[in-house]
Amino acid sequence: MSRVTRYISRQIALSLLAVTIGLAALIWLTQSLRFIELVLDRGLPFSVFLELTGLLLPSFFAVILPITTFVVILFTYVRLSSDRELVVLRAAGLSDWRLARPALLVALLATGIGLFLQAWLVPVSHAAFREWQFEIRNQMAAILLQEGVFSSVSNDLTVYARVRERDGTMRGILIHDQREPGAPVTILAERGVILPSPNGPRVILQNGQRQQMERAVPPNSPPGTPPQPRLTVLAFGENSVDLARTSRTEDARNRDSRERFVGELLNPDPEEGLPERDIRKFKAEGHGRLASPLTALSFAMVGLAAALASTFRRHGGGLTAVIAVGAVVCLLALGLAVGNLAARDNRFIPLIWVHVLGPGLLAAWVLSGAPGWPRRVPPVPEGRANG
Repeated sequence: MSRVTRYISRQIALSLLAVTIGLAALIWLTQSLRFIELVLDRGLPFSVFLELTGLLLPSFFAVILPITTFVVILFTYVRLSSDRELVVLRAAGLSDWRLARPALLVALLATGIGLFLQAWLVPVSHAAFREWQFEIRNQMAAILLQEGVFSSVSNDLTVYARVRERDGTMRGILIHDQREPGAPVTILAERGVILPSPNGPRVILQNGQRQQMERAVPPNSPPGTPPQPRLTVLAFGENSVDLARTSRTEDARNRDSRERFVGELLNPDPEEGLPERDIRKFKAEGHGRLASPLTALSFAMVGLAAALASTFRRHGGGLTAVIAVGAVVCLLALGLAVGNLAARDNRFIPLIWVHVLGPGLLAAWVLSGAPGWPRRVPPVPEGRANG
């Protein structure tokens, strides 16, 4: 590695490290605000908060690394151009590809890191994150319950307690349970207490009423009568409700796409009985996982083409940088559209690879001098032609 390559590579690598960590930390702070209430108001240990939010970092790095690679490479070379360093290096005989070598080395390193994140670390960390969510919502569901607040233990279970005493006893309880499809249950009770059980916390209710809306055929109805909604009311002296949504076995079977490795996405297990819609989504996600790390190299090529292929300007390459940033923003938006299209119809999966590789190949062609592109020959001055 020549001294020039080491000099430029060091600048790009240090800047990339600082910008990536800084941006990831900023995103982490904004996302962690969703969980800080669990520590401040509900007694969740701070160590659990750090571990829970720290598991989000790999997915942040996987998303922002291609973007920060492009930004750092573009502005490093724009600065080198404005400082006349590129002019000196070109005068020493270095070609554009030789000048691009440091950036390409760093971009290849970023691509390798992105592939490691997408192929292994992101699914592992997201699976651990989901496991913590399961623990909080099920095994630690009592933490989620606040006095005088409608607390959503899950998407289909809401608990309200008018008063919660120091010993954990709750008074004035309302529970709305929609976990059974088509038969929502509303329970009112004077008092209750939360107790642990093998399947998670259970609330023991006393002196209450259970109301369930269900559909049933009225008695003595003629054949063919459709089911009618019916409200069933039951008064009880003592009743119990499990706050745990499901068992660990059921929760493990319902893994989303971010918890699965690439092989599981591309070749789902037929025994899972996944619907066709999820299979299409998983295959598109698998190709996206393999292709997205390459955007670091492709976006780096776009930045190099913008910074090196443009002519020197005394006042810097600000306009060129703005155009390059706008192009990458459009590519990011196009990538979201292509991913959604491929998830609906797997015939469009090749567009994922075209979107990832196309900009890099086009930038390489521009960086090579756009061979084959018709060029306008400047006219020869008349005096020089006669001479």
